[in-house]
Amino acid sequence: MELLRGIVLLVHLIGFAMLFGSWIVELVNGKRGITRVMNWGLAVAAVAGLVLAAPWGIEYELDYAKLGTKFAILIVIGALLGIGAGRQRKSGSVPPVIFWLIGILTLANAAIAVLWR
Repeated sequence: MELLRGIVLLVHLIGFAMLFGSWIVELVNGKRGITRVMNWGLAVAAVAGLVLAAPWGIEYELDYAKLGTKFAILIVIGALLGIGAGRQRKSGSVPPVIFWLIGILTLANAAIAVLWR
């Protein structure tokens, strides 16, 4: 069971890497737009995160405050991606505040995962 949990954790990290990595690419290229890879990364990280939050018969207690915080940030990132994509379709660009919030909140979500004990 722990091996399966490790595999799901790896998939969750891949989703984070897809989201944050594509954000970094957009930042470095100067386009600062919303890409499909960002949306896919968010979806992969969300689904794997929800699977990880399920009690699998693990021998320790889950920190529901941490999980709730991470889920709330995930919802905000999803909303920002949706709003940014809509603005991008309408005007051709994403407002800088939305673009920067996506990156900052994605990094904050990873920091919470690693640093919150």
